[in-house]
Amino acid sequence: MAEPGTTPASTGAIHDIGYRHYDGPRLGASYIRRSLFVETLRGAYGLGRSARSKIMPFLLLGVMILPAVVMGIVTGYFGFASLPIRYTEYPILLQVAVTIFLGAQAPAVMSRDLRFRVAPLYFSRPLSRSQYVQAKYAGMAVALFILMGLPTTLLLVGALLAELPVGDQLPDYLRAMGGVAIYAVVLAGVGLVVAAMTPRRGLGVAAVVGVLLVLSGLRAAVGEMAREFGNATFQGYTGLISPFTMVDGVVTGVLRADPTIGDGPPGTLGIVVFVSVAVLVVAGCYAALLGRYRKALS
Repeated sequence: MAEPGTTPASTGAIHDIGYRHYDGPRLGASYIRRSLFVETLRGAYGLGRSARSKIMPFLLLGVMILPAVVMGIVTGYFGFASLPIRYTEYPILLQVAVTIFLGAQAPAVMSRDLRFRVAPLYFSRPLSRSQYVQAKYAGMAVALFILMGLPTTLLLVGALLAELPVGDQLPDYLRAMGGVAIYAVVLAGVGLVVAAMTPRRGLGVAAVVGVLLVLSGLRAAVGEMAREFGNATFQGYTGLISPFTMVDGVVTGVLRADPTIGDGPPGTLGIVVFVSVAVLVVAGCYAALLGRYRKALS
């Protein structure tokens, strides 16, 4: 205690530690969204993360690529007149690998921010919830597009090296790549919504894989029942149950590809229904993600 009438001794000092005011360009929300998209895409393949995080995505990418490479080699070696499968069949035949990839990576992309409560940090900058969801959605969709599009392209390369006619291969390849883009957008939406509802990663993985496998099994069971009862129209509409067969129906109806499972959408009305449902699924998933983040941050 200082005596009355005296000045207290100084107990602190101001130090200049070299901080300066930032006068550079402020890049804004668009740059943040673009950076978040790139980070999401990289993160889906474990890039920028631990070595263990890279094992699963690159293993599944190898699983997707290997059959395409083998088919191309076999076709050229034995001189086959065509590839063993059509390009548009590839995602359906390897849907288990696609499902596991989505189940493993969607929680890493979406639920970590909610689990560790770091999502509010993104919105402390000029980034809206819609821009955040757009970046995450686009990053996951492009990751799936690479997963399915790369082996499809290698299948084309193998066909050309086997000297199959370009005019016969290219149309089906282009239809397949259009289908891959639709698969990527639809599956990314479904996977991210399920993952966002389950913040714990282990539960998220099981939930995403479980939902897609259950829907595929349900479609197969209901489709078989419709076939037994001889109701071809209802059997065609059972493709709407699973995201994979729904997109296959869109590719069959709109892009004029041969159906992979069943006979495709029943008539022109069926094509309209399949396209409408696919659009509603994508829009609904986007709206659900926006609602999830509004609820989580409210």
